[in-house]
Amino acid sequence: MLFVADSAKAQVAEIKKGESLGDDYFVRVSVTSGGCSGLSYKMDFDNETQPNDQVFEDNGVKVVTDLKSFLYLCNTTLEFSGGLNGKGFYFNNPNASRECGCGESFAV
Repeated sequence: MLFVADSAKAQVAEIKKGESLGDDYFVRVSVTSGGCSGLSYKMDFDNETQPNDQVFEDNGVKVVTDLKSFLYLCNTTLEFSGGLNGKGFYFNNPNASRECGCGESFAV
């Protein structure tokens, strides 16, 4: 399962409204090679699912990931932090053994 915090839910809704994205759009998250720690998160809006996608809905937000990325993202929570010291969207991933200082990449 992938989870969505209230803070991320509010920001997703605001972005979708600002960019005039319809209800058919969802959050797509994935893991790619790269970054200081070896793996990086990627997040986009999409409206087309792929054959091996894993689809979740939490807190009223539909989140989709590919099967390979799900192995790294299982039980991860998408969060959002705003303000002067805010990070923007970030992932609270219990599977990560370490993260880089900026929080953009991780290792398992």
